Amino acid sequence: MARPEDRTRECCLTREVRPTDELIRFVVGPDDVLVPDIDAKAEGRGAWVTGTAEAVAQAVKRKAFAKSLKEPVTVPEDLVELTRLRLEQRLLGALGMARKAGWLITGSTRVKEALGRGEVAALLTATDAAEDGRNKVLSSLRGHERAAEEAGLTGEKVAHFELLSSEQMGLALGIENVIHAALPKGKAAQTAVKRAQRLARYVAGFGATEEKTRVHG
Repeated sequence: MARPEDRTRECCLTREVRPTDELIRFVVGPDDVLVPDIDAKAEGRGAWVTGTAEAVAQAVKRKAFAKSLKEPVTVPEDLVELTRLRLEQRLLGALGMARKAGWLITGSTRVKEALGRGEVAALLTATDAAEDGRNKVLSSLRGHERAAEEAGLTGEKVAHFELLSSEQMGLALGIENVIHAALPKGKAAQTAVKRAQRLARYVAGFGATEEKTRVHG
C-alpha cells in the first residue's frame, strides 16, 4: 500500500498531478454544499485542488468543482476563507496536542535557549508580535543557523512560521497571549510542522520545502 506522501491526485483546476499533501480535497455534503475535507477522509466523491487560496478562488470562479464532480453542487461564497479556517483549526489542534505531550516550548527566553542548543525544528511567531521582541528571537535563530553552517552541519535550517495571532495560539494552548513558540526536533512534532506548512502554502503559495515562512494573516 502506498504511503500517504506517495499518493498523487489531479488538480481539477490546472489538471496537474501533484502529491496529495500539496492539494486540498473538497467533498459534497448531505445538503449538496461543497465543504473542504482537510484530512481527505470523508466518504464520497471528492475534487482535489492545488492547496493555495488563489487556486481555490479560481476553482470557484471557473466552476471547476461541478465540472470535476459531474453533478450540481452549491459552492459557499466564503469557501476560500472557510478552507483557511479549517487549516488553522487543524494546526491549532496539533499544537494543543504537542503541548499536552510536552512537545511545545513557549516563551521567548525558553525558545531562545532551545534555539541555542539546536533543539528546534520549527519556530512560531504570533502575527501580532512586537517588532523588537520578534527581532530578538529571530536574531537567536540566525545565530544558530550561522553556527550550524560554520560547523559544516547540513539540514539545520529551522522552519519559521507567522500564521496565527497570539490570541489564537493562547486559546488553543490554554496560555494567555502566546507570542513565541517552538517545536522540538523529533517525530512527535512532525504533525504540527506539516500542518503549519500546509497553512503557509495555502495563504501565501509557499512550497512544502520552504524553509522560512513569514505570513501575516
